[in-house]
Amino acid sequence: MDNNYQSLNHCKYLIQYHIIWCPKFRFAVLSDDIETSLKDILIKISQRYNFQIIEMEVMPDHIHLFISVKPTIAPVDIIRTLKSISAIKLFKKYPKLKQFYSKCGSLWSKGYFVSSVGQASSETIKKYIEAQKKRMINI
Repeated sequence: MDNNYQSLNHCKYLIQYHIIWCPKFRFAVLSDDIETSLKDILIKISQRYNFQIIEMEVMPDHIHLFISVKPTIAPVDIIRTLKSISAIKLFKKYPKLKQFYSKCGSLWSKGYFVSSVGQASSETIKKYIEAQKKRMINI
């Protein structure tokens, strides 16, 4: 099997997501020291919750994460954890950021994008599944 696969007691898995989310109103507030701090915060959260960040980029008005997780963790839980803890820590470290967002009460917009990512294309998987019955007949 591919070296990218992880193992738990009774399963082998490869669960990877591309996740994007934005600050409220997509304001370009994630730059300079805030960008650096946010990256550090996201790395620490990921270590604490056993998420593996494969790639990360913080743009001034949004964040891209390519992340690998255990199959027991739902994407919504990953996003909720990253967004809530990072907002608390950023507001604590940057009071001006908290003051800027004080009227709306939260740093992050409610929405997000998540897409599963795998090693094989959907076409490859479809062909593999279609070939299974043919293979069974030939045995």
